Amino acid sequence: MIKKAKQPTFDFDGDIVFENVSYTYSKGSPFEFRALDGTDITIKKGKITAVIGMTGSGKSTLIQLTNGLMISETGRTIIGNYSLYAATKKIKEVKDLRREIGLVFQFPEYQLFQDTIEKDISFGPINLGAEKEATLKRVPELLRMVDLPEDYAKRSPFDLSGGQKRRVAIAGIVAMDGDTLVLDEPTGGLDPQGEEDFMKLFYNLNREKNKRIIIVTHNMDHVLQIADEVIVMHKGRVISVGNPFEIFSNFELLRTIEIEPPKLYKLAYKLKEKGIDITKHNFRTVEQLATAIKAAKERK
Repeated sequence: MIKKAKQPTFDFDGDIVFENVSYTYSKGSPFEFRALDGTDITIKKGKITAVIGMTGSGKSTLIQLTNGLMISETGRTIIGNYSLYAATKKIKEVKDLRREIGLVFQFPEYQLFQDTIEKDISFGPINLGAEKEATLKRVPELLRMVDLPEDYAKRSPFDLSGGQKRRVAIAGIVAMDGDTLVLDEPTGGLDPQGEEDFMKLFYNLNREKNKRIIIVTHNMDHVLQIADEVIVMHKGRVISVGNPFEIFSNFELLRTIEIEPPKLYKLAYKLKEKGIDITKHNFRTVEQLATAIKAAKERK
């Protein structure tokens, strides 16, 4: 019988619920900053959720509560049927939690440390008790998943480009076979093609592997491209939740959070000034935008 990584006692597979969570940096110092202020929000299972807002709105702090990297000062974070209460000093189930919720920082390639790519990808599962041989056999499949050649397995990760290193780092998180992938500015520093490739990867992980994707990004084109739901944060609180079309058609909301709309919505707003209002239509692509323009013109 193949030995697998230890199965968690708790079920982390359901919604992630934040109840009245708060967090303050440098508390009691002249640099005290309240990043979260009694925040309530639910991140649904199986969805791609984007968290947006200006710098300092609490986005990155919020997502670090999902796997216990940070603990709130008030309220609790509920992951499936597991609760993380405010001010918890030690998380007994921390390995189970972090296997189920993989957090990928802006430059995950800096987390690589093994001498071969296959060792880096398989480190997490083996560390949690999975059988070494069976885990290593999965490496070619994981490399294919992140669009890297299988024969890269024996290479050093330090010989790769930045984008390739990031693919290896993400493969290592996916190897844990958890339910959720949390991504903080995952395309930072990549060229446009690299950004596009990663958006396709995250979309496919959600649609084909049923992974919940939580993404923090300043790139609204990416949000429009793949998000099912958008959470808008401002000064430590959630001020709006909706699908991308509801969020980006709300010009006053975008002005409040000082974020420019995606390129397609910029064009839509310019057309609105000329008497062609398509902002209430749902569109993610140029083709869909063109269809909406044609329909609006036919109604005039």
